[in-house]
This record gives sequence, C-alpha cells and structure tokens, in this order.
Amino acid sequence: MVWQRPSPRVRELIRQGARIVLDAPAEWLEEFDRATMAANPSVAEDPVLAEAARRSVRSSLMHWAAANVSDPGAPVPANLGPEPLSIARDMVRRGLEPFTYRPAQSVGWQIWMDTVFRLTSDADELRELFEVSFRSISEFLDATSDGIAARMRQEREELLRGTHAERREVTALILDGAPISRSRAESRLGYALNRSHTGAVIWCDEPDGDLGRLDQLADALGRAAGFARPLTVTAAAASRWVWIPDATLDIEPVERAVEGAPGTRIAIGTAAVGIDGFRRTHLEALTAQRMVAGLRSAQRVAFFAEVQLIALISQNPQAANDFIKNVLGDFESASPELQHTVLTFINEQCSIGRTTKRLYAHRNTLLRRLDRAQQLLPRPLEHSSVHVAVALEALQWRGGPTT
Repeated sequence: MVWQRPSPRVRELIRQGARIVLDAPAEWLEEFDRATMAANPSVAEDPVLAEAARRSVRSSLMHWAAANVSDPGAPVPANLGPEPLSIARDMVRRGLEPFTYRPAQSVGWQIWMDTVFRLTSDADELRELFEVSFRSISEFLDATSDGIAARMRQEREELLRGTHAERREVTALILDGAPISRSRAESRLGYALNRSHTGAVIWCDEPDGDLGRLDQLADALGRAAGFARPLTVTAAAASRWVWIPDATLDIEPVERAVEGAPGTRIAIGTAAVGIDGFRRTHLEALTAQRMVAGLRSAQRVAFFAEVQLIALISQNPQAANDFIKNVLGDFESASPELQHTVLTFINEQCSIGRTTKRLYAHRNTLLRRLDRAQQLLPRPLEHSSVHVAVALEALQWRGGPTT
C-alpha cells in the first residue's frame, strides 16, 4: 500500500505531539513498565531481563517520536538498535518466547490520543491524524518485530552452538526438574553434581558497560572459594549463573572480588548437596537478586543466608516500607550512627557490656544514644526489639541511611 503523506496542518500537529512524547514524564514511563511486565511474567521475574525490557520499550518510544519530529507522518524505520536486539538475544538464550511490544503499544496509543486531544479539537484534523498515527505506530512495531526476528534467525545458529549453549540447555533441564540422568548431565557440563554446591548470580545494572567483568568476577569468586574453575552459564548478556563445589565462602573475599569488578553485583545462595541442592542454591541466589533489585538497593553483595527474612518481607515493597515506618517512626530518619548503635545493641542481646566492646564506645555514650533512640521510637525498645532489628535490616537493604 502506498504511503500517503498527511496534510501540512496534521504534519505540524504530529510534530508537536512527538516533541511532547520525547519529554515523556515519569508517570508515562511507569505505565509502559507496568503493562510490559504484566504481559511478560518471565521477564518481570528476572531483574536483568526486566531492565533490558524497560530499555527496549523506551528506546522504541523515543525512536518513533524522534522520527516524527524530523519527518512527521512519514514511515518510521524499524528500531534495530542495541536495546531491542539485547532483549531479543537474552530471550533466545533463555529459550523463552519472543518479547512482545503489544502491551506497550496499547499504553502508547492511549497516551498519544490524550496528547492529541490537547492539541486540536477539530474533527477532520483528528480523523486524519488518528488514521496516520495508527498506521505509523502499527507498521513501525511490525517492522521492528520482523527485523529483530530476521536478525535472530541469522544469529540463532551461532547462539545454539558451542559449550555455552550446551551448558544453558543442561542447566535449564536440571533447574526445571526434567528427567536427565546425573551421569549425562555431568558429562555435558564437565561438572560433578554428587557433592555440595554454592550457587551465585552475577549481574550488571549497566548493560552498556564492560560485561567482561562478569566473567572476571565469576573466576574471582571461584578463587575465593579455592576452586579455580567454577561452573559458569551465560544466562543473559548482563547476567551469569555460577556454581562452586564444596565452597565455604566468607563475605570479605567476596566483597574484595566485587570491588575488583566495578559495576557488578552478586547474590549467593547457601551450600546444598546433590542435584536438588544444585537447584535449591540457585533459586536462593535468584531470590536474593530479586530482593536487591526490588528494593533498588545500593548493596553489591547479598548472601541469601543473611537476607532471607528481609527477602520474605520485601516481596511486597510497599508493605515493607509500611512495616519500616510503623516500627521505626521518627527513628527511620535518625543518623546512621544512632541506628547502627541500636542494631548492634539488639544483636548483642541488649547487653550494655558487649555492645560497648563491639562499638568501642563508653558506657555513658551508649546509654545516651539508647535514650535518644527511645525518644524517637513509637514503642519502647524492650517491647519491640525484634521488629526494630528487622526494620533496620530492611532499611539498610532498601538503601536507607543505615550503613
């Protein structure tokens, strides 16, 4: 079908609307995020895929708007930039269904209609503008989806060859509980399964960064556990799944390894035995990763054993925030020093002597701080110490003032 350019007046209206879209407010982008995650649950469950999806949707939104500022009403070429190709590759690597932009299209069309109605009320202009816009958006997304699919077909053979793809396939079977024999899995992985494992998830919040640091951190994690060659699986461009056998991990060498790989984060499960343990420790690491991402925490290292309780209460971030506010009251905004003092006091079983030794503080200094905390807390500390400790731990992982 021949593309017919709209009238000069409608072209100018499209240009004005596209400029508004380029300056999209945060609430518009949040609507796109909600619709995208609701329609792609397998993406929403993985923080790395979720972030890649957000980038892809926003990239396509800006691509369409910029094209219509430059040449309003003209066909918009497919968006085959790094963001949409990245999420497509990650979905292929995971063996997931292709990422769909249709929910974002529905949200975008509603926002576009609201925008246009603010620009004109002329019935003829609106009719022509909507006809052109609907065709433009639909054909742009079709062209983008078709272009990505063609690119993925070209790359698929390469993606499905080699040891990385084989590891992904075998680990997926194990994690899904599929009937694969231990001997066959071990021969294909080059990794023994009849022993203790500690699983980890390593990821990067900035997919445009140096992703080689992910592999460097995986190797450093293995060395920290005294095992030179951990099992590493490329789960996505910005994510690695790692298993270390017979590992006893201390937090200090892990933190040093993370410091040596800027921009990376790591979540670590507990040690578990056999194929079931291989699966369980990995799921624990994923839970810790999702907690860090869900709370938008600045922390870079998360041991499941240390955050299990926080992970439970933070499954609903708003409920976690309400819990913190209800338990801490004005103490939520107290100084980091004061919060750290109270948390140490509770962890030392409310012993003045042990707390002063841990903090290298004078007894009178500690008593003054505790008295100040009692003034800020909504309930006496002796009646709420467990809840206060949990709230302070959650506040720390949420990125609050506690250090």
